Amino acid sequence: MAKQNARELAILGLFTAILFLGQVFLAVLPNIEVVSLLIILYTLTCGRKVFLVIYAFVLLEGFCYGFGIWWFSYLYIWSILALLAHIFRKNSSVLFWSILSGFFGLAFGALCALPYLAAGGIGAAIAYWTSGLLFDVTHCVGNFIVCLVLFRPLRSLLAWLYTGQHAL
Repeated sequence: MAKQNARELAILGLFTAILFLGQVFLAVLPNIEVVSLLIILYTLTCGRKVFLVIYAFVLLEGFCYGFGIWWFSYLYIWSILALLAHIFRKNSSVLFWSILSGFFGLAFGALCALPYLAAGGIGAAIAYWTSGLLFDVTHCVGNFIVCLVLFRPLRSLLAWLYTGQHAL
């Protein structure tokens, strides 16, 4: 049992590192990222344990980029995506997951605006959200394409890493 727990902890640590490095290496591209796809896949692969990965990732983000107001939104944004993935976990359609990932990219700016609502009121939140709408559209398209292309191969690989069995 202890050996299995140690293996699972190591894999969750590996998933966290992949998530963080994927974000760092793709940061040069405007709103093209693998974090959304990986969080969906991690949720489908390891269930509720995904929250350990999410919060370790968010902590690493804070250490790397600072703990600004944006950081607080990451605490709930990625959890929302994981909850959505958990709700729809029985769906095996790559198109469904690509649409969900794209929609999440489109909604990302609005979700990030919530701390600005608390800090500066409705005007600050709307200004923050509308100033990033073009990036949200790019985020939507990027998420859709990345998920459409990488969902199936990565799902199979992650399932194999986590459980030793292949996914759908």
